[in-house]
Amino acid sequence: MVLLRRVIGDALRARRLAQHRTLREVSAAANVSLGYLSEIERGHKEASSELLASICDALGAQQSEVLREVSDTLALTETRSGVLAPVGGGAHPEPAALAEAGARPAAAARVATATLTAMTTPLDAVRSARVAAARRGDVVCAA
Repeated sequence: MVLLRRVIGDALRARRLAQHRTLREVSAAANVSLGYLSEIERGHKEASSELLASICDALGAQQSEVLREVSDTLALTETRSGVLAPVGGGAHPEPAALAEAGARPAAAARVATATLTAMTTPLDAVRSARVAAARRGDVVCAA
């Protein structure tokens, strides 16, 4: 089971790291404590809609972009977990199958490529793909 708060936290952390910003910088800009922002990024705390809006604003991101990225990630993990059957019956979904499952094709292709590299669980795969993309400076789900 994928926890929504973890996927949201991963998306926020990936955006912050892609901007080469510290937790302290973003927490100050969002007017949230550093510890609480850290808990949100790690998926230990749920962010209220107001707090999520403030964090997105501090990151210069539209809430809809972040939530679309979260939705794409959930679609990917559901597909990999068998909630949505992969097209062609393969063990790993192709980007076209992810697009049919509701993920945007470009985002699905980037995430799926990184995901299929010997990862153990869908959530670990997505988290690792997002961290790797953030380290490269990529925006994983561009609009």
